[in-house]
Amino acid sequence: MLRALAQAGDAVDDCAQASSWALSDSELLASLDATHVLAQQLAAVQLGLVRELDSRGLAAAQGASSTAIWLRERLRLTSRSARQLVQLASTIDAAPPAVRDALFSGAMSVEQGRVVAETIAALPPEAGPEVADKATQLLVDWADRFDPTVLSRLGERVLTHVAPDLADKAELAALKRATDRAEARRHVTLSAQHNGEVRLSGSLDTETASLLREAIDPLCAPTGEHDDRSPGQRRADALGEVCRLALRTGELPDNGGDRPQLIVTVSLDELVNGVRAGTLETGEPLTPGAIRRLACDASVLPAVLGGNSQVLDVGRQRRLFNGPLRRALVLRDGGCAFPGCDRPSRWCDGHHVRHWADGGETALSNAVLLCGYHHRLIHRGDWTIRIAPDGRPDFLPPSWLNPLRTPRRNVYHRRC
Repeated sequence: MLRALAQAGDAVDDCAQASSWALSDSELLASLDATHVLAQQLAAVQLGLVRELDSRGLAAAQGASSTAIWLRERLRLTSRSARQLVQLASTIDAAPPAVRDALFSGAMSVEQGRVVAETIAALPPEAGPEVADKATQLLVDWADRFDPTVLSRLGERVLTHVAPDLADKAELAALKRATDRAEARRHVTLSAQHNGEVRLSGSLDTETASLLREAIDPLCAPTGEHDDRSPGQRRADALGEVCRLALRTGELPDNGGDRPQLIVTVSLDELVNGVRAGTLETGEPLTPGAIRRLACDASVLPAVLGGNSQVLDVGRQRRLFNGPLRRALVLRDGGCAFPGCDRPSRWCDGHHVRHWADGGETALSNAVLLCGYHHRLIHRGDWTIRIAPDGRPDFLPPSWLNPLRTPRRNVYHRRC
């Protein structure tokens, strides 16, 4: 083998010294195909060598704790690449002879060989060797036309072609295994970061994921030509709106069904002037802007402190847009009142035109419905809202958008 590899190395040296610019178009394409086939053949030979030295325990004999670690040092690979090489060698070694023959002849790439080997290994026991041989040959033939991704998808249905009587049963069994695995692995994790962010991660089963998509997809569309949020940001905002809707229904368990309670442990002047942060029940801090935004339609417990940080007074829940007042607000605005927004009322919060911390009343004449996105936009301060003499809200755009600040209205929800 060493003599053959040396001869192959000499041939590669000759190829490296040849000038590719001198090749005709047909020669260039043929040379590309030839190098790919040769690379796959050499990769298959390497996998055979890795499998042999792994089975002999050569790595352990040289003091390494595993073949992967030994390969990492020997071939200067990353740990991940070394592990994948050992695993791939084992997979190909267990593959049917037809797969190994196709690899060594260059008729199949190593990645395609892995797909075929894993597909055959996953066939149900009742398929038997005859069905396995037919499936192997069919997949090997398909490898001449399809890349590994498509080949993997075709492999999921290979029994339909070679053993239709077993296909339905095998498909149901595979689906059940996948569903059980997804349900066992399902989880959601919220991890507080040191930069004020909370990382959301997890895994959902197909059914739960479909419910989540159905809930947030209608809220993920851009709200207008000036909506510069990325798709990921729109999904994050949509998830927040779904949570607000769930909290608003009042049908959640008592320990989680209340709207957020903001325990503002600052002096009243600092709260009114918006110069200090507040704290949620969970202990997480919020910026003054976030506090004022949530306080528009949330249960607020302002804890007013004296000079020695002693609690002087804790107010009761108040300043909520609920009951008859909210119904009147919904009847007037119909949905988000921001110009051009089509969000329905059930996705909206009540917003004080003049904030309650600034002395604004919780009344229809000082209220407007806003969706989550436009609620945040208004609290950034560029837009101004006023209630017109006819009792409906007008929105004054920032001067950089409209120097005259011509008032605008939402006509999408108008009933007449």
